[in-house]
Amino acid sequence: MEAVLQIFLLAAGFTMLIKGADFFVDGSSGIASRFGIPQLVVGLTVVAMGTSTPEAAVSISAALKGNAGITIGNVAGSNILNILIILGLTAFLAKKIVPVASSTIKYEMPFMTVITFILLWMGYAGNEITRLEGAGLWVVFLLYLFYLLKMAKKGAEGNSGDDEGDTSGKGMDKKEKSMAMLLLFTVVGLVLIVIGSSVTVDAATAIARIIGLSERFIGLTIVALGTSLPELFTSVSAARKGNADIAIGNIVGSNIFNILFVVGTSALITPVVFESKFIVDFIVAVAAGVLLWIFSFNGKSLNRAEGGLLLLGYFGYFIYLL
Repeated sequence: MEAVLQIFLLAAGFTMLIKGADFFVDGSSGIASRFGIPQLVVGLTVVAMGTSTPEAAVSISAALKGNAGITIGNVAGSNILNILIILGLTAFLAKKIVPVASSTIKYEMPFMTVITFILLWMGYAGNEITRLEGAGLWVVFLLYLFYLLKMAKKGAEGNSGDDEGDTSGKGMDKKEKSMAMLLLFTVVGLVLIVIGSSVTVDAATAIARIIGLSERFIGLTIVALGTSLPELFTSVSAARKGNADIAIGNIVGSNIFNILFVVGTSALITPVVFESKFIVDFIVAVAAGVLLWIFSFNGKSLNRAEGGLLLLGYFGYFIYLL
């Protein structure tokens, strides 16, 4: 009887994730269209930070309870999953190639990879992320937000005075919705995503235990993927709706947010232990960032074959973990 209940909850969780992702993408892309803000900026900010809520909640809560060591594993696992699994699936399931903005290839992707390497270096050199280093990550995070605000302002100015805007049927549909409705879509979508991910993880974990799977397997697969479900459903939904900038920006922005905000905030609360076993994981995270940049640079897009290679990369990493 319990198994039937958990299967029902699992289905309900996935339903909330699917509908939530649709609402969130429609609302956020609609707001971007109304204000003339580039979709890439929306993806790097509102969508990225919104879908990173599970990682932030888990890590900051653990730090407040004096167990900040979980932060590094959570961020490493999530960032690897975001690139190899989520962007891999996004490119593999998209109806056509997923275009990548030039600015993302020139600035955001290299920045993501560099700060991942810096975090690896911090952990390797001192075996922990100190409060001072946490403050440094927060300073960089504020500078990054300032850069995004400049991007948003530049995009808005570039679109000001353009009364025609997006003349496509899709764009007109977004503009016909009131701002209140777009905000409602965004908030309701985010709430459904967060609740849906929690319900899905709890139900899947319960089913795994009923079947008799090990706690280690559950932690490496279900829980790790569970905190990245918001990014997964949002990115795939955005790509299939033709909002590629939101799909790519969501993942790149989420990874940047996880390192600068999540690790930075956790370290400010209490020094974050960086166990030596996570060195390999962060090397994989850096390599995944470099691989994503190479694929994106070649043709300024991600195609199905490249998505498949990203998925194979995670399969190899998973075999190593076992």
